[in-house]
Amino acid sequence: MDRYTIKQDEKNGILVLNDKGECVSPKTIVEQVAPRRVFAFDGRMGAGKTTFIKKLCEDLGTTDVVNSPTFAIVNVYEVDGTKDEIYHFDCYRLKDLREAEDFGAEDYLYSGNICFIEWPDIISPLLPEDTVRVKIRVLENGDRELTIE
Repeated sequence: MDRYTIKQDEKNGILVLNDKGECVSPKTIVEQVAPRRVFAFDGRMGAGKTTFIKKLCEDLGTTDVVNSPTFAIVNVYEVDGTKDEIYHFDCYRLKDLREAEDFGAEDYLYSGNICFIEWPDIISPLLPEDTVRVKIRVLENGDRELTIE
């Protein structure tokens, strides 16, 4: 289990610090768990899941506008200079597993492309066995604690 601290810096935006207090790129978190490609984000409303995913997508090379796919359920972002895509799910509004199956969630999850999933509980039976679990917790000082399992 790895832990990181996420700080908001007015000048630099989001900073991710490892357990030694060193600044690291969010992209290194993805690289550390390779070849695993599916990430399930857990955290209360307002914990920063979408904000962190936005930073991850930017670091991975997309120039697409990254925002919460709350109503679309899944957004697709192109990775510049490649044929790769990043899939960003927000399952908050799904009523049941059948809705996920109907929009083809498994096709995305098993595509080999990176998938970032907010509110993954409803689709947990569909998730690959090696899904990376990411927990974001708001600390008293407003920073976020990121735990990778």
